[in-house]
Amino acid sequence: MRYRLPDGRLLAYREAGAGPPLVLLHGWAMSSAVFGEALEEFADRFRVLVPDLPGHGASDPGTDCSPEGFARYLAAWIEGLGLQGAALVGWSLGGQVLLKLYPAVACRVERVILASSTPRFTAGRGWEAGLPPGQVKSMARNLKRRFRETIEEFFALQFQGEDFPPGRYGEIVDFALRSARPPRPEAAMAALEGLAGGDLRGAVAEVGCPALVVHGALDRIIPADAGRCLAEHLPGGRLVLLPDAGHAPFLSHPRQSFGLWRKFLS
Repeated sequence: MRYRLPDGRLLAYREAGAGPPLVLLHGWAMSSAVFGEALEEFADRFRVLVPDLPGHGASDPGTDCSPEGFARYLAAWIEGLGLQGAALVGWSLGGQVLLKLYPAVACRVERVILASSTPRFTAGRGWEAGLPPGQVKSMARNLKRRFRETIEEFFALQFQGEDFPPGRYGEIVDFALRSARPPRPEAAMAALEGLAGGDLRGAVAEVGCPALVVHGALDRIIPADAGRCLAEHLPGGRLVLLPDAGHAPFLSHPRQSFGLWRKFLS
């Protein structure tokens, strides 16, 4: 499905089910395809909506690929669809988008889930729970030289150190990564720059509804301490740490992750 935003751009999204709205926000360089299993899982009790962020998947490119920019587009989409009593799930970059989106749609949102997310992506003074800035700069250089390969390598890093049943990782790659068109290079670069330069620690306390933070203890992208910080500073926050999971527990441990989501959302 596609929704025309006020500036004329088209925002693509997947939708299934009926009931209270459940909006799933994907991570960097991904698309709505990454939530394919979640869409099926929750369509029995929810109206599940999964947008492609501007410049990703089938959505038109946007002029601002920072978390703030993505949030403005999504706020217009949520208001345009008239969603009420919604739950928001933000994974990785999607969690930062959620933090900036929430104040604009707070009256429409009852619960949020932050999955493997962080208020600050890079490490710096007073914040060690992030990637070294040099590693992020190296990613940016590699994107310019080897775009698709760099995205695939980053995707593989999300599962490093995890054990999978035979064939499971290949299934995840097929439906979450290779089944969708890659992001526009300029959108991926701009979004990475937004992550590298952003610090949303001040936005965490603005989330005024119950919040579940789910983080994998083996996360090589966003250390578990970032999840702990989120849960501590969210007024209604609660942390669940999954000891055997990496950066995408809803993919590597779907039964456990979806069980946590469903219990919280009910």
